[in-house]
Amino acid sequence: MQRPEFDAIKDYKEFCKYYWYREELISICREHGLKHDGSKIELNRVIEAFFNGERILPEKKNTGKKAASTVELTTDTGLIECGFTFGNRFRDFFSEQTGVKPFKFNVDMVATAKAVKENGDESFTLGDLLDIYYGKKTYAKYDKSALQWNKFVHDFCEDESTKHFKNRLKAAAALWKIVRESDLPKEYSPDLTEKFRDIMDKES
Repeated sequence: MQRPEFDAIKDYKEFCKYYWYREELISICREHGLKHDGSKIELNRVIEAFFNGERILPEKKNTGKKAASTVELTTDTGLIECGFTFGNRFRDFFSEQTGVKPFKFNVDMVATAKAVKENGDESFTLGDLLDIYYGKKTYAKYDKSALQWNKFVHDFCEDESTKHFKNRLKAAAALWKIVRESDLPKEYSPDLTEKFRDIMDKES
């Protein structure tokens, strides 16, 4: 079953049967006057709300907001209060707290920071985010569905039966395109290779 146009989809459950790139989600939201920035997870939430009859509109920029760069950074400083970003200022702060250089934010820290901002949770502090890093707390988990393509390619290349393809990446991409635009599960299985072998042979 081929993926229909967005406006022909009846509900969010049907929408979720298909794979959408972030750029496509942005385009859909923009065309319907909805909030169109953020991660794939955030954009999917906007679209889910749209199907449920709620319109999440683009946020108006607050030009009168006081710069947060002057706020002192401590473990008690609120994430929203200090205008947290994943830039060098905060990377250096967490490097000092952990002794890890260079410091890298893990995926759960990224998911948590986005959720805190989305929820407007002014009680959440840098110390809380540090606890997320150490695994002492859970606030928001990274949605690994964003990595579907990477896992698909990995599983494809691990399958011995795909070794005969001259260009395995092209073959995997051709198969992924079929799966992405259908209502099939977005995961690799050897049965797919058998079913669509002729198309993949032409592409690779």
